[in-house]
Amino acid sequence: MDVSECESSTEGETMELQHFSHQHPLVFFKYQQTVASEEVDPEAALCRGCEKPVEGWSYGCNQCEFYLHKGCAELELAPQIQHPFHPKHPLTLLPESLYPGGCDFCGKAFRGFVYNCYDCRFDLHINCALLQSSVAANFPNSLHPHPLFFIQNHNNEVDSDCPGCQKPISGPFYHCSDCSYPTFFNLHKECAELPLEINHPCDRKHPLTLLPQPPTHPQKCSCSMCRIQWKGFVYSCSLCNFDLSLDDFLFSPPTITVPSHEHPWMLVSRKMSFVCDFCGTDGDHSPYFCATCHLLVHKNCISLPRHIMITRHRHTISLSYSFRQNQVEDGMCRVCYLEVDPSYGSYRCSASDCNYIAHALCATDKAIWDGTITLEGYDERSEEVVHEPWNLITDVVEQISIGELMVASEIKHSYHDHNLRLTFSGKTKDEDSQCDGCTRPISTPFYSCEQCKFFLHKDCAELPKKMPHPFHRHFLTLTNSVDEEGNSWCHACDRCYQGFSYECYEGNCSFRIDIQCMLFSDTLKHPSHEHSLFLVHNNQGTSCSACFKELYPWNVAYRCMKRCDFSLDVRCATLPLTAWYKYDRHPLSLTYSDDSEPSQHYCDLCEKEREPNRWFYYCADCDNSLHLNCAIGDLPYMKLGNKFKYFRHKHPFIVVKNIWNCPPCKVCGEVCNGQALECKESECNFTVHRSCLWRLK
Repeated sequence: MDVSECESSTEGETMELQHFSHQHPLVFFKYQQTVASEEVDPEAALCRGCEKPVEGWSYGCNQCEFYLHKGCAELELAPQIQHPFHPKHPLTLLPESLYPGGCDFCGKAFRGFVYNCYDCRFDLHINCALLQSSVAANFPNSLHPHPLFFIQNHNNEVDSDCPGCQKPISGPFYHCSDCSYPTFFNLHKECAELPLEINHPCDRKHPLTLLPQPPTHPQKCSCSMCRIQWKGFVYSCSLCNFDLSLDDFLFSPPTITVPSHEHPWMLVSRKMSFVCDFCGTDGDHSPYFCATCHLLVHKNCISLPRHIMITRHRHTISLSYSFRQNQVEDGMCRVCYLEVDPSYGSYRCSASDCNYIAHALCATDKAIWDGTITLEGYDERSEEVVHEPWNLITDVVEQISIGELMVASEIKHSYHDHNLRLTFSGKTKDEDSQCDGCTRPISTPFYSCEQCKFFLHKDCAELPKKMPHPFHRHFLTLTNSVDEEGNSWCHACDRCYQGFSYECYEGNCSFRIDIQCMLFSDTLKHPSHEHSLFLVHNNQGTSCSACFKELYPWNVAYRCMKRCDFSLDVRCATLPLTAWYKYDRHPLSLTYSDDSEPSQHYCDLCEKEREPNRWFYYCADCDNSLHLNCAIGDLPYMKLGNKFKYFRHKHPFIVVKNIWNCPPCKVCGEVCNGQALECKESECNFTVHRSCLWRLK
């Protein structure tokens, strides 16, 4: 959007505002809504204060495409506040967060204004800082050990899941300021005011007591809590080993009718053992019964949709629960890679040449499925359009024939101003040339610009505009947008990079991955392990077998399903198999163990000790060993020569590669070997590691 194309102030005068969040004056204008287009950048007209669409009278900088709602620009925000959600230290107002991640109150990723505590790395978004709150008195310690705040939440700024009922927060709620990212505690007002003890027909002998989480059961317990992995509040009887989830207690009508099943379901409100005919897992109370089909089903499984699409498969998959003998054969679930029992329901692909199958609960897991239901009678052929290589080449300038194929020899790409020509063989003038799409070293065939150092692998030039990916449940859109520092952060491998991205624009989702990670699928054959590895979303309690870092529940990773206890996080899985060392004429190979003498466990570059069971790069011919970071550098996916901004320094940095006579880092004093950031201004003239920037003064 161009401010010059918008209506100026009502009196014909241009009003300007110098705002703390931007270096240029902001012009007062009226945003004129245009016809929406699927090709419009979703970030082009967002307010940088609240990240909501710009509309009506606003302030903007045409040069930087920086916009603020009039209300956001004129908010009277104190430069420093003392807030009850973070009582230990005062919070300082910043234009945006210093760290990747989200608000420590609501958990949302956010690029707008924040109040920040530098010492604690604590961020509080403006909308959250302005929420009305009061100390909640008389909340029972048995449900939560910390004091709580009562939050009005009139505009539903917070939408995290309630730990009581496991459903999204809406309306007033209770908040614990002691429990921050990644374990937020935001509790519905209704869940916080539940009775601490109830009588229930499923246990007629004893009252049930409200507990903050299911009690620990024997290892081979088959109760419904263990089978469905409920993590919320429960009503429990310790004498009977009986647990009742809030979902069962609050939301269990006597009869349920759903579109996916032609008959009504009737609640059997008693304690009884059964196996759910839809998901194949055990239950110990209150099933729903279809008298016509003679099916016993969990309440949650009644609402399983008939047809869904997941990003792990290109066709619609459908719930199959017709249990005639010999109708279907056994198969392996393509999500958890365990056997699917044909005696129970599962999701199967209806395409004639496809045998894709998944457990009912695996296919509908929140990490796998986005909750969208495919309607009955959906035209399967329309799905193929999504998977066709619809790329961003906006104009083919010239073509050549190679055999029977016509190949674009000159193109005009949407992400570059000049025409690009195709090269099939040979090298670039600069051996360090990198693709501007994936930032890997350039290799043929590639497109290049004759006027500037812009290169694209042919594959990167033909990337589809939208793609599904098994790392994420929503479709992802190709973009070359970067943050204000001039780079991006990959949510899969947790690396800073420059280049094209695939990003999610669904609701508040801000998932983004680089092109390297986009090339990975749901299976991986890695030379570090003898068996195939499979993508797993819930990795709580595991750690990476390469770097030994603990994996969080939201991390995707590759794991061996043959009881090898072997896992690879995406960061280690994407490590290049070879690297180069300036004092070695051979490539160094990625090596997974070291049986040499302890005295040999040193890095030949930094001369510091190596841990023998951690991966490293090694040349057997020259006996050179290097730490991973020493071999590939701190910034392996940043393009040399590109600019990098940082709010604590007034000049932009340049991404450089140091090989000989490496300068020391201005902050830590260590040698900046490999990729580093350099300020070439005469008054500065220093080099710094990317990881040391936050300590730069």
